[in-house]
Amino acid sequence: MKQGALIFDEQADRYDIRFDLADYYGGLHCGETFDVMVGGKWKPTRIEMAGDWYLVGVRADDLTGLRVRI
Repeated sequence: MKQGALIFDEQADRYDIRFDLADYYGGLHCGETFDVMVGGKWKPTRIEMAGDWYLVGVRADDLTGLRVRI
């Protein structure tokens, strides 16, 4: 598994995962699953869109910068 941080790609209008300075996942699509760090523990989730992007089962005002692994 690779770890990185969620970033918003404005050109693609979707979230992506940045692993390193020039290493990206390639854009997340609705329904894709991964783990997110919440309260010091990894929690499985999936990304969805309903007017705005959100993670199922995760409360966050802004997804940008959340630690994830996929």
